[in-house]
Amino acid sequence: MIEKLTKNRWAFAAALAGAAAAGALIYMFAQRALPGSPGDRAQVEQVVRDYLLEHPEILPEAMERLQAKQEAAAIARMPGVTTPYAGAWMGNPKGDVTVVAFLDYNCGYCRSNIAALTRLVQSDPNVRIVYREYPVLGEESVLAARWALAAAEQGKFREFHEALYAIGRATPETIDQAATRAGLDKARATAALASKPVEGEIGTNYQLGRELRITGTPGWVIGHRLYQGAQSYEELVKAVTAARNKG
Repeated sequence: MIEKLTKNRWAFAAALAGAAAAGALIYMFAQRALPGSPGDRAQVEQVVRDYLLEHPEILPEAMERLQAKQEAAAIARMPGVTTPYAGAWMGNPKGDVTVVAFLDYNCGYCRSNIAALTRLVQSDPNVRIVYREYPVLGEESVLAARWALAAAEQGKFREFHEALYAIGRATPETIDQAATRAGLDKARATAALASKPVEGEIGTNYQLGRELRITGTPGWVIGHRLYQGAQSYEELVKAVTAARNKG
């Protein structure tokens, strides 16, 4: 359990804070329940201990709720996270739920999610997917991200995006092949690679990732919740439904 929590800093922090918060609340109520002995710390601590041992199920619930609140607060501080770069989006531009995907072209888990995202858009006409380039696996990933943003400027993001993932690992050669398949104006794209807008977008995504504590790819923001790692179609549907129900 500890190993699993430490892989997600949000969950681990929430676990520690949740346990502390639950204990503090129970301690407070226990003190109120013992008006005749407000200073009897040992007695209060025994009440807290007994209650936690009898009702351990409240701790996971408290942790989950605290984690959700922390994530929602962090996301609310960054409204721009749902704003796509040029044409780096898919689905309904006015969808009521936005799925933000932080991806790296050399991430196998990201590649495995392409079919699930396509299926989600096909099955739910009121979803919008926003792609955020988050190249964390080396220089070739950075190069691929720059080309993807250049493709977005030409309105051909999805064509390039899907072509590169279909070809395989991002290298200068496979990136060129994907650009050809997508029908990019390569001269225009090459000129955009080191432009301030492209450079700024990648820097912004790194900052968003740090603020949201996205530890790897893929990372997701769906509604007011953060999700880490590959998500199946069913998990994406569940997350979208939860976001929609909360408005």
